[in-house]
Formats: sequence, structure tokens, C-alpha cells
Amino acid sequence: MSLSHFSAMLLFSLFTSVVFGITQRAQPRMMIRFGAFCFALFVGGTIAASWLMWAIKR
Repeated sequence: MSLSHFSAMLLFSLFTSVVFGITQRAQPRMMIRFGAFCFALFVGGTIAASWLMWAIKR
């Protein structure tokens, strides 16, 4: 199975966010909210970092 960098980042973000949501919150509703928040931060942070590295390279 061959993954692109983007799909590998999405899979990592998804699995890590699920673990963070389950281990860091007690109520199921808060688990989902925190997991979604972590997923958004992972994906947004990675995209922002990639644009920053692209800008530095140019």
C-alpha cells in the first residue's frame, strides 16, 4: 500500500486524535469534541508548517 504524504498525515491525525479524545476526556460528547479539535489542529498545523517551509525555500 502506497500512501502520499497528505494521506499519511490524515491517517496519523485521525488515529492520534481518537486516542487523545478517549484518554483525555471522561464524557463521550467531550471525547468527540476534543478529538475533532485535535484533528483540526493537527491538520491545520501541518498545512501551515508546509506553507511556511515552502515560503522559506523560495
